[in-house]
Amino acid sequence: MSEGTYQRLWESSHATLQELLEREQPLLEPVPERDRQSFQYRVASLYLRYLGLLRGFDTAYDQMLQPQKRRLLRRLLDCVAGRVLELKDELVRVDLCETHCLDRVLQDLKLTPADLEVSIPKYFLLEQSSAVRERGLMLAEIISRMEPVSSMDDLPKMHRTEAILLVQKAERARQGRLRATFMKEIRREEERDLTTPEEERRKLTQDQAALTIQKVWKGFLQRKRTQHDRQSEMEFIGMLPPANQAEHLVIMTQASVGDDIRRLHQIEKEGEFQAAMEKAHNSLRETEGPDMKEKMKEQIRQWFIECYALTGHFPDYPDESLGGSYLLFADKTPEQVRMELDMQVQESKKKEQEKNKDREKNQKEKRKQKKKGKTEKAKRGEADTTLQMLPSKSMPGITAGHEEYLSMWKNRQERAHPNQDFDSETLLEEKRKKVEQEIRVQVDELMRQELRKLRLAVDREEERSLKPPKKKPGKKTGKKKKGKDLTPDRSVDSLFEELVFFGILKKSESVALKDYIGDYLYLGSTLTLANKLPMPSLFDIRQNVALYAVLRLGSPDIHAMAPLIRSLLLVGPSGMGKKMLVKAVCTETGANLFDLSPGNLIGKYPGKTGAQLMVHMVFKVARLLQPSVIWIGNAEKNFYRKVPKEDREIDPKRIKKDLAKALRLLVPGDRVMLIGTTARPQLADLRGLCRIYERILLMPRPDYASRYVLWKHMIEARGFEVTQSVDISALAKVSDGYTPGHILQAVQSVLSERRLLQVVKRPLVASEFLGYLAKLDPVYREEEESMKDWYFKTPLGKKNMQLSKDQLEAEEIKVAKEKKRK
Repeated sequence: MSEGTYQRLWESSHATLQELLEREQPLLEPVPERDRQSFQYRVASLYLRYLGLLRGFDTAYDQMLQPQKRRLLRRLLDCVAGRVLELKDELVRVDLCETHCLDRVLQDLKLTPADLEVSIPKYFLLEQSSAVRERGLMLAEIISRMEPVSSMDDLPKMHRTEAILLVQKAERARQGRLRATFMKEIRREEERDLTTPEEERRKLTQDQAALTIQKVWKGFLQRKRTQHDRQSEMEFIGMLPPANQAEHLVIMTQASVGDDIRRLHQIEKEGEFQAAMEKAHNSLRETEGPDMKEKMKEQIRQWFIECYALTGHFPDYPDESLGGSYLLFADKTPEQVRMELDMQVQESKKKEQEKNKDREKNQKEKRKQKKKGKTEKAKRGEADTTLQMLPSKSMPGITAGHEEYLSMWKNRQERAHPNQDFDSETLLEEKRKKVEQEIRVQVDELMRQELRKLRLAVDREEERSLKPPKKKPGKKTGKKKKGKDLTPDRSVDSLFEELVFFGILKKSESVALKDYIGDYLYLGSTLTLANKLPMPSLFDIRQNVALYAVLRLGSPDIHAMAPLIRSLLLVGPSGMGKKMLVKAVCTETGANLFDLSPGNLIGKYPGKTGAQLMVHMVFKVARLLQPSVIWIGNAEKNFYRKVPKEDREIDPKRIKKDLAKALRLLVPGDRVMLIGTTARPQLADLRGLCRIYERILLMPRPDYASRYVLWKHMIEARGFEVTQSVDISALAKVSDGYTPGHILQAVQSVLSERRLLQVVKRPLVASEFLGYLAKLDPVYREEEESMKDWYFKTPLGKKNMQLSKDQLEAEEIKVAKEKKRK
């Protein structure tokens, strides 16, 4: 596509953003608890609109060439992604559930389930591809050094003639088997000819034979024509994939090649822009720098004179931390500036005293309110709660970026194919501000010395340094909690190599998140109206992993703006693809994979100090080489209520305390996430598990829609074409209770290379998969129900159950009131 296409996409995205900014304001007002559904509907519609906006900004940033526009797009893209994560957090807070039924909102906004897909920004991997490649090479080099070199002497020797004889025997045996099957077919045809009666082999006349041939041929043509019409009709209504898949693939490859070419042009334009920035900076310093310097000096000297005339002595020079002489050019008189600088220390003292008094008052009021609340609850039986959006960290960035677009780019009349070069006037304005800031720092140093000399000459006194306002001792400034460094003398490379040597830092397999196949839950609202709790589908699980893990780990700016989530727990039966999702997170973000599973730590770093050192090393390397994923398989073993006999030797609970301490030290900006996977969470202590893992995602067995998509995708991935002879719907119904792992095993065992060669003579039939499925044990309903019961004992699950009970009671009260009225 051309630059004009992406320009129009940018303009339409900003038009959508303007509408969304207008809708944000009403949601900041508190809403009563009874309007929970309408509040949830407004938040969900806003969430869906921001998802579409994220997709548009990502496409424009990935393909637009103009460097200055791309910088603005990058800031907006990160802020919109942060806003999407904030709205997801709001939906969880309102729905009290990790999955949301948005089918009604989709229908009202005229969107499809494909619009629910979370767009992962492409720059996550493109901009750090070199770092990921270097890290992979270093990891491969360390692993190659660890592997023992196999010598050729260890291999069994065979003489050349013996090897030739062995190959000849195998080839003769193969030919003999083929000849035997061929002769078997010939004998079968001979027997068939002998059994046919003579009446059927009677001779026909020439006209009768021609008529028979015409009937057969016309019937064949008509059946073929009918089949073609039916195929085209099903393709037109979207019930079958298009027959010209090869042409579609060619078009897609051509489009991807065009995208790669545009990315190469982006690098060229960026290089030209960087050179122009350096050139403009140097030229402004040489041409306008001296004039700026003299003008600033004259203004500051004039301020000295005016202050001396008004107050009788020279003023205190503003400290560099307060902005320096920039305070003097904020449209204020010298006397006002002087008064402000003098009053800062006094105001800080007054504020401290007032805040101390306010704290005491607030504590007293809270105590009174708690007492009143308890009495009111006892009287009324229910508390008046309100719903309200939490303050956003990303909205100021979105607003500032949109205002910059309106002031700089919207009113420019650009052609249908806009210029892809940078704007020199805008570049000069930006560089002029930076040059002015640099020169101001130099001028401030010179004028402080001049002020000191003036005081010595006129007032004969030393310089009075302006003390900046003291920081309050009780208030925390958001600094990182620094834990004790147990490896102060070790380099990162040595720690990295040691963790690889012990098998804790592993090479992750390349798995795309889109390969986790699943379909959307279309009956979510219907099940909710029927007072049934809808279970998450595979599509919901993939979406939650993209939101909680991939978007947060992919960019430091998004991680700083989004609500902080340090850990994630995936709960589901074996075969649901939990490990696959962990690998997909590492692949999509280029993250390191640390394996702290109890089975992987057998015999490594023994003792209490050893476990403490190991956890410290893992989190230190993970924080220094961000992004990083720390995976714990069989996470329930770390929190056993009672350790079984077979697991007592490995001591699975030894890293429990150190893990909790290390997680507390993670702050916004540390792109490190702990991901646990478990198939038996009932064995663990619920409080300890929920204290470590902040988000718990339940993964029940797939529903009918997901199974249908899984069967179709896996059969096509093996190189087989899904025809009408393969009843995918029947397979999806029969495989109820089986996990994606079971379906994959059945497809791989049945669809071998030999079966692929036989497809021409013997078409694929759905019944071929039933024999292998019968050998596998499905996920029984009792196992799934026990997992659901465990989930509804978690903090979020309890709140969800309580909310559903309250809604049922409210509906029963309404029905009873209506009956009384009637």
